[in-house]
Amino acid sequence: MDLDELIKRGCKVYDIDIDDEKIKKFIKYKEMLKQWNEKINLTAIKEDEGIIKKHFLDSISIFSSGLIKENSYVADIGTGAGFPGIPMKIIMPSLNVLLLDSLNKRINFLNEVIKELELRDIKTMHGRAEDIAKDNEFREKFDIVTARAVANLTVLSEYCIPYVKVGGYFIAMKGPSTDEEIRESKNAIGTLGGKLNKIVDVKIYEEEMQHKLIIVEKVKSTDKKYPRKASQIEKKPLK
Repeated sequence: MDLDELIKRGCKVYDIDIDDEKIKKFIKYKEMLKQWNEKINLTAIKEDEGIIKKHFLDSISIFSSGLIKENSYVADIGTGAGFPGIPMKIIMPSLNVLLLDSLNKRINFLNEVIKELELRDIKTMHGRAEDIAKDNEFREKFDIVTARAVANLTVLSEYCIPYVKVGGYFIAMKGPSTDEEIRESKNAIGTLGGKLNKIVDVKIYEEEMQHKLIIVEKVKSTDKKYPRKASQIEKKPLK
């Protein structure tokens, strides 16, 4: 199967129709990822099909939440090589997207991707999530905040929920085995102003593993003392 067809079929899993222009953007993005990956560590996945399935299609599985609306403000915390923020932007160009990462080399890559793909209303920011969250320009300003990071949900919630406006959602993209993690995070989520809304099981085209979208609704403002310093968040997670 050629890569264009793989992208089309993968999108159909999430009831997404994709046109040729968007497919071209994904192919260009894939090529840039492979080129830059020879200079800086962006991904351990190096095969074309793997990149498309495990990065691109996995990223757009977030649309299965049913919560991503036209013109929404989205923050992708710890975006890395741009996942899921850039695939989301390609699929729904009206989104206003912030890509936040702590490593400047990755930010340089993302800026080149944004330029080459001619994406608008998407910006990058170099910094630590716990620092930027204290800035009133970004605190509680986003309809959707997402992270595809491997951190524990309790830890991830403290980094991400402060960015979500009241009435918005934090969507954590996690692997299949998260039941215990979810149970342990409920009190922390409540402390941060969130409420567990639902869990959506998602499948990736031609992949055995199922992933989960853990959806947290922001029901009240986050106390200004959160997020704490990274050392506290990691060593003493909220209970």
